[in-house]
Amino acid sequence: MIPTTYDAPAGSAPLCLLSFRQRDELAHMAERAGWAAIAARRSDGLERRFLASGAAVVVIDARDTLAEGLAAARVLSDAVQTNGAALLLLIGRREASAVGAAYEAGATHYLAAPFAEGEFAQALRFAARHAERLAGGHRAAAGRAKLVASESMTWRWSPAHPSTLTISAALAQAGGLSDASAEVTRSQAQRLLGRGGMRAALQAVGRLRDEGGIAPFAHNALDGRRIAHHLMLEDGIVVGHVEPLDGKRPGSDASPRDSLTGLDDGHGARRWIEARLAAGQGPILVVIGLSRFDMVNAAFGRSVGDAIIRSVARRIERLASAGNGRRRLIARLAGAEFAIGLPDPATLDEAELLSGELLEAIGRPFVAGEHVVTLNARVGIATTEPGGGDAGDLLRHASLALADARDGETARVRVFTEGEQSRQAEERRLELDLRLALDEDRIEILWQPQVSVPTGRIVGVEALARWRHPLLGELGAEALFAAAERSDYLIELSNHVQRKAIGIAAAWTGVLATLRVAVNVTAADIAEPGFSARILALASESGLRDRLTIEVTESGLMEDLAAAADLLAGLRSGGLRVAIDDFGTGYSSLAYLKALPLDTIKIDRRLAQDIAGSPRDRIVVRSVIDMGRSLGLSVVAEGVETEEQLTLLARAGCNIYQGFLCAPPVDVRTLEGLVRAAA
Repeated sequence: MIPTTYDAPAGSAPLCLLSFRQRDELAHMAERAGWAAIAARRSDGLERRFLASGAAVVVIDARDTLAEGLAAARVLSDAVQTNGAALLLLIGRREASAVGAAYEAGATHYLAAPFAEGEFAQALRFAARHAERLAGGHRAAAGRAKLVASESMTWRWSPAHPSTLTISAALAQAGGLSDASAEVTRSQAQRLLGRGGMRAALQAVGRLRDEGGIAPFAHNALDGRRIAHHLMLEDGIVVGHVEPLDGKRPGSDASPRDSLTGLDDGHGARRWIEARLAAGQGPILVVIGLSRFDMVNAAFGRSVGDAIIRSVARRIERLASAGNGRRRLIARLAGAEFAIGLPDPATLDEAELLSGELLEAIGRPFVAGEHVVTLNARVGIATTEPGGGDAGDLLRHASLALADARDGETARVRVFTEGEQSRQAEERRLELDLRLALDEDRIEILWQPQVSVPTGRIVGVEALARWRHPLLGELGAEALFAAAERSDYLIELSNHVQRKAIGIAAAWTGVLATLRVAVNVTAADIAEPGFSARILALASESGLRDRLTIEVTESGLMEDLAAAADLLAGLRSGGLRVAIDDFGTGYSSLAYLKALPLDTIKIDRRLAQDIAGSPRDRIVVRSVIDMGRSLGLSVVAEGVETEEQLTLLARAGCNIYQGFLCAPPVDVRTLEGLVRAAA
């Protein structure tokens, strides 16, 4: 019987989730079980999304979409194995016979429908425990936070008393200090941790205070034991749970081996990296991925594929083993991925030179029995500062660089930089927080005035989204919609902004009651079945139908102009106006003007600002305005910032402008004051 209660992972661990049909339902189930779900409906960019998430568990929902689910699992298989993660595949009632196919595709666990929410939560726990064991104990687990106090080895540090640590009796005894809990000074703690351990501890505390959750680090104890610390915050106090990992020094001859190639395996790679980090070094990791190797197995059979993998391993070994007396890591991480670790004092130039030689060697034909096979490969490189991060971080960064190399059309070697790390951490935080912001209505609407050029009066507004993120500050529409697109919540965000903006504007009275209101729609909105009916119903229910303008960017128009024309014509026949936003940025602007039923063109800010540039620039802008007016269209100039720009636009016949010359996007109270002042 499945229990109805279960322990959630401490610190809301990230969960990477793909569901083609039931994304939101599964994401909410996972969140109720304590996970931070990074959920998607599409498999595009799935490998990069998983790697950037830092998740230890991936869920692929293949119920009634078995072929798509298995294909997604195959895409992730190597990355999941390389990074010591678990892959849980959900299969439908009629697909129980697909368990073997799920295994072949790379799944580590499966759950067959129908299942209850508690069963799903338990499956996630089993998958998380599997991933933790694969990762050698470096992934935090919920159970560690609930050790019996009298037996746990813990320490506590308060920012109010930064020079001392309070350690439990069990930890004091293990450290040979006493049989009772005690306070130790910073110098005593550094002696117990060692130089590398203290540096890792300080970095982990920094991560914990910045990001929350659980921050692990590991080091070698004085007696050679490998020790892990799992840090968490309790009422502002940093609490460290201490766990012995093994009894052998990292880098000993007892490291695991890959059975097919005889190289180190993923466990050995992690231990090699951790040993260098613990010694205060900053190793460089090179990860090589063979391109489309699954096709080799499919075309020639598994035995030929295995023979070629062994040959690849030998070529890598011959090139990479020459390390000037320094022991390099050479490992097979997953099916078609290998790693080479370069210890200090290796340089990035050395790693890139070696990568080029490896690509050249792998590109030479392989002979397996009667078959001759030519392979391609890509390389990802990651560096780390001495004592920085842990093995999981370095492996994930190298895998991200490899994913970039695979996505790129030209560069076969990519290097992960620290700038990317901070950007991806920020993107991941945005994706995790976005759905909560939508659920709790934290997305605000600001209004940018649109001003009549001849009269100077404010005649309309454009609704723009703003999000006051608790950690990252105020985010504009561009950053907000980019995060929504990455996390597959673009339609939800767009619908939310449209509904909220129309609802607010419909309630305006007094000087605001006559303003036209423009709302933006995205390419995803236009492609969504029923979009036209939904927006028309929203306009009618709000009473805003005769004052509403729908703005579509050139990039948001569908390739099928005939279908786009029908959709826009339906909106206009329903009483709405239609505008093309950012006009002049696309190559097909003239085709749009000829084919689409429009009321307004909005000149892109870069084009509008060019009117104060060279004579050639002015001719181009005037020509666009003349063309719009000749077709009976209203012309709005965006991004107007100076009186000179406005004067030249007025002479060219522009009807309306918006931009910082009048005002940036403002709240309703400020907007009302601006309208009164301009009346």
